[in-house]
Amino acid sequence: MLTVRDITCRMGGRVLLNQANLTVMDKWHVGLIGLNGTGKSTLFKLITGEMESDGGSIEISARARMGIVRQDMPESDLPLIDIVLAADEERTQLLIESEDCHDPHRVAEIYDRLNEIDAYTAPARASTILAGLGFSEDQINGPFSALSGGWRMRVALASVLFLQPDLLLLDEPTNHLDLEAIIWLEGYLANYPHTILMISHDRDLLNKCVDHVVHLYDQKLTLYNGNYDTFERTRAERLELQQKIFEKQQTVKNHMQAFIDRFRAKASKARQAQSRIKMLEKMDWVEEVIADRSVRFQFPQPEKHAARLITFDYVDVGYGENKPVLRNINMIIDRDDRIALLGANGNGKSTLIKLIAGKLQPQKGEKITAQKLRIGYFSQHQADELDLNETPYEVMHRLCAKNKVDSRESVVRARLGRFGFSKELSDNKISSLSGGEKSRLLFAVMSFDAPHILLLDEPTNHLDIEARSALVDALNAYEGAVVIVSHDPTMLERVADRLWLVHDGKVEDFDGDLTDYRRFVLDQKKNRRKAQKQSKENKDAAKRAADAALNATDSQLENTERDNKTSPSLSLLKKIEQAEKELARLTEEVKKFEAMMLAPDFYKDANRAQTVQQLYHGMSQKLKTQEEMWIKLCQECEND
Repeated sequence: MLTVRDITCRMGGRVLLNQANLTVMDKWHVGLIGLNGTGKSTLFKLITGEMESDGGSIEISARARMGIVRQDMPESDLPLIDIVLAADEERTQLLIESEDCHDPHRVAEIYDRLNEIDAYTAPARASTILAGLGFSEDQINGPFSALSGGWRMRVALASVLFLQPDLLLLDEPTNHLDLEAIIWLEGYLANYPHTILMISHDRDLLNKCVDHVVHLYDQKLTLYNGNYDTFERTRAERLELQQKIFEKQQTVKNHMQAFIDRFRAKASKARQAQSRIKMLEKMDWVEEVIADRSVRFQFPQPEKHAARLITFDYVDVGYGENKPVLRNINMIIDRDDRIALLGANGNGKSTLIKLIAGKLQPQKGEKITAQKLRIGYFSQHQADELDLNETPYEVMHRLCAKNKVDSRESVVRARLGRFGFSKELSDNKISSLSGGEKSRLLFAVMSFDAPHILLLDEPTNHLDIEARSALVDALNAYEGAVVIVSHDPTMLERVADRLWLVHDGKVEDFDGDLTDYRRFVLDQKKNRRKAQKQSKENKDAAKRAADAALNATDSQLENTERDNKTSPSLSLLKKIEQAEKELARLTEEVKKFEAMMLAPDFYKDANRAQTVQQLYHGMSQKLKTQEEMWIKLCQECEND
């Protein structure tokens, strides 16, 4: 499927890949891992042709379709479903051609190809993918332009998944997803029928969805069989073996070198010394194992505070007047709490974080806060507020000076050093920092005054696996309270001991662990599918009943008209009586449709609403016709 041969790539004078090699076979699911900044995304650009290498070649199987998530979705008012369907350009072109083609042979070819690519089930498949990624039915049929950046990236992901390319390239696909969407994506990728090459720092995703791991390290690509846990174990064993071989070789080398140094000058031993020199030159030396650079975080410890930090007493909170996002919040945060907020995106987790941070005030109820409480708040959006022309040292020095604390260089650098900033890195412009390094700077800033509570809204988005592990260790060593929103299940399992579920405008304790929550999410999806199926069945039943009523009315009207023509001798009073009965029946039918349309949830199902409105219009016309007939009969009776 994919062959990388002796690829070399330099960026800004720095070598990222040096004669790297890789072979990926058809239908392999491969995770590409490595520290941030080592060149994983660069390799993707080389594979797609967005960049050219400085040497080597990349080959992809002939006629294989390659798909990658687009980062630049164009502005559009089209419905999401249409944007996703348009990702399959072949299907789109064939459908357009089929409308204007008059050559019967070509028409046959078009329809054969449409059947071959399963074109007619495409709308259903696209809707399933969008729903799996968290879009409601209204959003699926709504305009793309109404979505925010994170939701637009979901549409881009849905488009490439719908295309089902032979080689699927995914760069951190879970970054813009909540836990509910990640659960769906895990299942989808695990059963994906073609080849996947995926950059990810999500251990759970790598364990559940890949069968090979490629490690980008020291400018080389090394392939391992198995998932991420298998990779870690295999690599540790390989490094341990390599170190043992190195140490044995060094013992032999030192012994031989000692002999050479001792007897080189002696004529009787010169030949043996020369022989050992040649042996040393021919030996296949193994390099010493150099420990990977490790990132460590250390949050400053707060002094002991009141046992109860924040109490919410039936609080409503939101963004518009009388439009709360969350209602009747009745929760308590203690000083040793480790709370994870669960719930699908859009249910109010970030709103709750802002309420705790004091960035939003209660619209109703009371928020009681302990005196002199310090809160540290982290959000990825804060990275946009950093001055890119400043250095981390300048940011921290200014913060120290502003708060009138010790701003000596050694103290400032020590503060940054707690979050992995060396002197060199802390003197670099923020514009040159990676996403993970910017996150670490924000950790240093938010915890500057040793807060009693850390609020973390998606803290791991730009952190590699090693940095995520370091963050977990730092949070577990921190002695204050923690409230965290994260799509990383591993982090939540290792940090949180309380789960708050934010859904349906409520905040409540979730009784169970993340395994129970996964089951809860899956059960909810099953119930939603069951409700949608029931709704469709009800709609179909209503349509059948309405059709039957309309048919009965048509039959009655036909009989009445026939009677008027063929039985002029019939009593007008009998005709009027029959007309009145039919008029009453039609009036009741119209009232039933009006009651349906007045129901509060009538427009939740757009398709059903449209069908009912059409039937109502038809029934109203029948009623009008019957009224006119009744009036005419009454007039005839008066004139008789």
